[in-house]
Formats: sequence, structure tokens, C-alpha cells
Amino acid sequence: MAGYEYVSPEQLAGFDKYKYSAVDTNPLSLYVMHPFWNTIVKVFPTWLAPNLITFSGFLLVVFNFLLMAYFDPDFYASAPGYKHVPDWVWIVVGVLNFIAYTLDGVDGKQARRTNSSTPLGELFDHGLDSWSCVYFVVTVYSIFGRGPSGVSVFVLYLLLWVVLFSFILSHWEKYNTGILFLPWGYDISQVTISFVYIVTAIVGVEAWYEPFLFNFLYRDLFTAMIIGCALCVTLPMSLLNFFSMDPSVAFRYFRVASKSILLYGWNSLCQHHSKAAEQPFSDLSFLIEETKFRLTRNGRKEHWPVIYRKKYCK
Repeated sequence: MAGYEYVSPEQLAGFDKYKYSAVDTNPLSLYVMHPFWNTIVKVFPTWLAPNLITFSGFLLVVFNFLLMAYFDPDFYASAPGYKHVPDWVWIVVGVLNFIAYTLDGVDGKQARRTNSSTPLGELFDHGLDSWSCVYFVVTVYSIFGRGPSGVSVFVLYLLLWVVLFSFILSHWEKYNTGILFLPWGYDISQVTISFVYIVTAIVGVEAWYEPFLFNFLYRDLFTAMIIGCALCVTLPMSLLNFFSMDPSVAFRYFRVASKSILLYGWNSLCQHHSKAAEQPFSDLSFLIEETKFRLTRNGRKEHWPVIYRKKYCK
């Protein structure tokens, strides 16, 4: 891993022309968190590196994960009949989670304040965020845990994929529009998670056993919030921003992508039936057509080659 080349020389050369562009429209972030972060960043000395702030926040997230793993290694600590996590642990995790969230919001402001913003700094920040997606979900999972009143491990696995999907979707959106539209779900989830940790320390995990509404349990609310935020907020907003870029370009992108997927599926189907019948391709012909699109995206001309491949099998 030490000798692995994560960034190619061509990509490093492109960093010189890169310019960070982000849009944040979340009311919680605009009217509450950003004024708070603008006050906090003034406390930091100008010699403090933004990447150090980023890494410190990430270490707090990892520490929360390890602390909860120590007291709840098998996710049964919140189940009835098991030894629960001490109340002070929930308070520590809640406070550190909010501090880590604050540091993640302050690092960029510190970079602009000290005129030290770089593409590598953004890459470092978002690279650590991708790891944090796992630690956040697994740590908060201990609130409900496993057992009759908890969430199954399979559901946890699905929730991890939903969170990673939202993260990747935001960066796919930025790749195609040139602008990072900060997802609403991140700020809401971080404030909510920190609040729930503190509430758990006060009322105990037994409070989450009771139904939230009728027979709708809090564990169901937890699952519905994560999935609903991804499907009803993050996904529609990303598609809206993507299609607002240039409708003709967007529709062409989806048309080319759908054709490629269908042709790949057809080719796989042909291979499967040929192998199942133990017959080689007696009449196999390849038609390779390279179609090149010149698309203009935010003033940047890009070259998108698409290869169509058709196989005919008997």
C-alpha cells in the first residue's frame, strides 16, 4: 500500500487548473451553523494548518467508534437483559461527535482565512469523510443494537450502503456540474445524532423500546430517516441540479449510459446461454463503433468516448 500510486501525474497536473466551488442552501447550515463556525474559526491561530483541523476531527470520529466498540463489541449492549453502555459514554460520544462536526465545518474556513486552500486539501478532507460515513453509522447503531428491540445486522449493512450512496451521489453531481451542492442530510443528521446521544444518556436506552407512534418503533424511525433522507432529499436534489446544468447534455448522458448498460447486459446474456449449451460461438461477429461526444460543461470541453459492442450468438 505504501508504494501505491493514488494520484497519477496527469491528475496532479490538473490540480493547477482546479477551483473549488460549492453551494450550501440548507437553512440549518446557513442561519445557525455557519455563523457559529465563523465565530469558532477566529479562535484558531493563523499558523494552524487546515489539514490538521480536518485530521483532528476525523480522529475524534474514530475515537467514538473505538470507545463504543469497547463497551458494545457485539451490538447487544442496548438490548433488554444485557449490560448497557454507561451514561457517561453517551455524553462523551455526543460531545465529541458535535466537536468533530464543527471541525469539519471550520477547516475550510481556516484554509480560506489563511489563504492556504488547495485541491489536495479538499481531496484529503473528502477522503476522510468517505471513511467517516462508516464510523458514523456503526457508532449510532449501538443506540438500538441487535435483539428484539433493535435493528438487524443486515439492515445495518443496507443503511451503510445508503449513506455511501448519498456521499458518492454528491460527488458524482459535482463531477458533472463542476459545483459541490452540499447535501442537506449531512448537517441535519450530525446535529440530530449528537442530540440523540445526549438524550440517551438522560433517559436511558430503555426509552427507545417504546413505540414512537402507534406500533411504529424508534428503530423504524431511525431506519426511515436515513433511507428517506437519501431517496426523498439527496437524490431528487442531485438530479435537479444535474438536469438544471444543461437539459440536452444531461439527457444525452443518460441515453448513452442506458445504451451501454443494456448492451453489456445483452452480451452477458449471450455468453451465459452459449456456455450453458456448451456450444462455442459458431457465428460470432463484433461490431465496434466508437462515438465521440464533445460536451461543454461549465466552459470545459470534455471528450467522452462510448464504445458500442454487439455480439450475435446461436
